[in-house]
Amino acid sequence: MSLLRRRSRVLSLLLLGASGCAGLAALGIVPLRISEPPGRSAELRLLGPALDRPLGGAAIRLWARVENPNTIGVTLTQVTGDLHIEDAEAIAVDFPLGLPMTANQDTIIPLDVTLKFDNLPRLARLARAAVSGGALPDRVDGSFGVDAGRLGTPRFGPMTLLQGEIRVR
Repeated sequence: MSLLRRRSRVLSLLLLGASGCAGLAALGIVPLRISEPPGRSAELRLLGPALDRPLGGAAIRLWARVENPNTIGVTLTQVTGDLHIEDAEAIAVDFPLGLPMTANQDTIIPLDVTLKFDNLPRLARLARAAVSGGALPDRVDGSFGVDAGRLGTPRFGPMTLLQGEIRVR
């Protein structure tokens, strides 16, 4: 292959990688699929008062099934967005991950959120649901980033990433 042709190919790959999603789509690379795994509802645990949370709080574990439908491996680097619980105010979430995904792989991962009741008075329903054993609908709307090596580090979204119910454990 001539030097000019090699430089042209390298430049094309760099431009495709720099253009994010559009560049990856042109190469046949699609976004990871993130969903709630069957049989794995989000879990809620009440936390008692402590120095950093005088009124107590809650720990929520969301479960996510992450699928890489591509023929190349990528690394899921971050998931960011808003956690919506029933009709309460959205809670900003940011999960730095570094999860390597081989081609055509899927895996189930936990995403943990800790809430302080003194900062989130509208989430009193979490406490009531925990006491009564009820379930609350939840949804995570956001985006995620991947590292595709030489093809770039695109972000995908915004979109609904997870949707399900929080159950008391």
